[in-house]
Amino acid sequence: MIKKGIILAGGKGTRMSPLTKAVNKQLLPIYDKPLIFYPLSILMLAKIKDILIIVNKGQLQQYKKIIPNGDNLGIKISYLEQDKPRGLPDAFILGEKFIGKDNVAMILGDNFFYGQSLSKLLLSSIKLIKGAKVVLHKVLKPELFGIAKINIKNKIIKIKEKPKKFFSDLAITGLYFFDNNVVKYAKKLKPSKRGELEIVDLLEIYKSKKQLSANLIGRGGAWLDTGSMDDFYKTSNFVSAIENRQGLKIACLEEISFNNKWINKSNLKQSIKFYGNCDYSKYLSKLL
Repeated sequence: MIKKGIILAGGKGTRMSPLTKAVNKQLLPIYDKPLIFYPLSILMLAKIKDILIIVNKGQLQQYKKIIPNGDNLGIKISYLEQDKPRGLPDAFILGEKFIGKDNVAMILGDNFFYGQSLSKLLLSSIKLIKGAKVVLHKVLKPELFGIAKINIKNKIIKIKEKPKKFFSDLAITGLYFFDNNVVKYAKKLKPSKRGELEIVDLLEIYKSKKQLSANLIGRGGAWLDTGSMDDFYKTSNFVSAIENRQGLKIACLEEISFNNKWINKSNLKQSIKFYGNCDYSKYLSKLL
């Protein structure tokens, strides 16, 4: 069972400069909430309450202004600063003390997930005891992503980063679940030609041991990567369309905590006071 999660919210966000010269990308808005709310909500929907957020050096205080320590959500949030990007597996090396002897989930801070069956997928994934599990999503242009091929038992039999020849249209999203060996395996990795540790190399270790499996986001689910300004606007428009049509908010952290019975109405009132007179507070008021 996985009870700990890591959000990797580092990176320079160079494709979104000059905005990211002043503000970390994960603090920029996706419609009515900071981007960081969305990956955090995914871990919370998975019933994970102990969360480490890895941020760029010098940007810690920006995060603590909006997400101090998790007390208001009934969870525990801790932070680590990363002096420079060293690749996704570096999160497990940096977070070794946080992980301890436990299994761990990791989600990339710029990934967006949505779907009616998402909670079921998450609660299934955290049951992992041994090996690793990734979340896959069907894509139109597999040559732009890390791609996986699976067998009938959802075991991954082939993975490749941005393949030139088609062998699958299932992209590896930025949501992963690992057993405790992930720290040991991450330490064994060597930097690629671009000077970073590669997540595909880490997954290859698990695949070689026949311990790499997948869960699939089905039809009607959505996975969006907010790596560019265009992606940001598309994701914001998606959230706006859903919320304004249904009257329900995506990634409302307090609502998730309240539904999980991690906080009570008194906590909700404190959050309403903290956010002030805004639509987000008005939405929280409906829960009272």
